[in-house]
Amino acid sequence: MGSPRPPEPERAAEVRRLFAEQARAERPDLALLCLLAGAAADGELDDAGIDAAQIELDQLAGQLPFQPGGPRSWATALAELLGGRRGFRGSPGDYQRLESSLLHHVLRRRRGLPILLSVVWVEVARRAGAPVYGVALPGHFVVGFGPPEQQVLADPFDGGRVLSGPDAELLVQGATGAPLRPSMLGPADPLDVVVRVLNNIRAWATVRPERSDVALWAVELCLLMPSHPARLRYERAQLLVQRGEFLAGAVELDAYADVVTTVDPPTAERVRGQARAARAMLN
Repeated sequence: MGSPRPPEPERAAEVRRLFAEQARAERPDLALLCLLAGAAADGELDDAGIDAAQIELDQLAGQLPFQPGGPRSWATALAELLGGRRGFRGSPGDYQRLESSLLHHVLRRRRGLPILLSVVWVEVARRAGAPVYGVALPGHFVVGFGPPEQQVLADPFDGGRVLSGPDAELLVQGATGAPLRPSMLGPADPLDVVVRVLNNIRAWATVRPERSDVALWAVELCLLMPSHPARLRYERAQLLVQRGEFLAGAVELDAYADVVTTVDPPTAERVRGQARAARAMLN
């Protein structure tokens, strides 16, 4: 079975509209944004499928005990339900699959990347009333319960295993070689979580040039976020040219050159040269 294929243009445009609307909402819905990213990836995920995924998260939350107690009790309850009875966890092979970054597939397969499994943990626990949030450790996303002075960390990729202080230190040192700093343990903003999910998808596509379609929709969703680096426009332009959309790519290259011309004239001139070269491909 191959990786999911994006939807038809009309549906893709509607998904982007809904994504942009939700990304700019006063309180962005993390699960919905991840599901809309899934709809941009997978033409088989329609509105009914998105609703069904949200309902599944509700149902999982309903299986948790009522207010089990402090942060550690919540972490243990989530591990028993999601990691134990429901079998959510990850493995090294999950890093090779696009589905591991798509929430609806993670709910179906019970497998995914650390950040997507953490989204499941956060969304289920939040619905049950837990003091829960994502924690964006460098290289490995986990989940936190409780205030800073009582914080308990859990690793959904490892079935929700509760982490000791040394465990978290080892995760960070293994990913970066640097020590764990207290600033790394704060709650992750939902929009930052979505950007990290999209960046993982872009990284997956980068090493698979034949899947430039995936790279393109992931970049386009990043561009719909309230704030994003200007260079993403250059990346989108390059992808359009790579995919044979020379005129659209040239227009985007010129637009990016206009953005950077006041701060970096040599780069702007180089990019305009790339735009001319793209237009020449039309002849």
